[in-house]
Amino acid sequence: MFKSTLLYALYNLSDDQAEYQILDRLSFLRFPGLDLEDRVPDAKTIWMYREQLAQADVIQSLFADFDRYLKGQDYLAMGGQIIDALIVSVPKQRNPRDGNAKIKSGETPEGWADETVKLRQKDTDARWTKKRGQSHFGYKNHINIDRRHKLVRRYEVSDAAVHDSQTLDALLDENNTSSQVWADNACRSAEIG
Repeated sequence: MFKSTLLYALYNLSDDQAEYQILDRLSFLRFPGLDLEDRVPDAKTIWMYREQLAQADVIQSLFADFDRYLKGQDYLAMGGQIIDALIVSVPKQRNPRDGNAKIKSGETPEGWADETVKLRQKDTDARWTKKRGQSHFGYKNHINIDRRHKLVRRYEVSDAAVHDSQTLDALLDENNTSSQVWADNACRSAEIG
């Protein structure tokens, strides 16, 4: 299941697309160690597995274990670091202005607590951002890729309003033996230069 989650993340797939691609591509089937006669995890199973990892707060430790495995296979981080962020859009919320103000301050808008169905349908963690003059609502996946091996070494997830430069310290890998870092202008700030 963890390898299916890696495919999901590496190719920016939805749960349904991850299931479809594992069924459709022989390479995607082999990566998780499945054979043609094996049962492929469906979209709901992939989603539930990822949710359980998040709730158990073990994603970072699994990622660290995966990185140690890569180092043990001589995939050493020595070719420089590529830092980038990807906006992940989610359905836009249609809330009144006073409701949005309460959500941004961490409160639950009036009347929502009584309507549990409505509350479950609202994404109160996503935020708005602008990129190239277009507004986007959702989150950002910030990643650090080893330039030589093209493998994701570190990642952070934030709401879309977080500036890319704010996650740079968490993304940079001090164990990468190359001093070269490739990042776009979005990673610049007054402190970084």
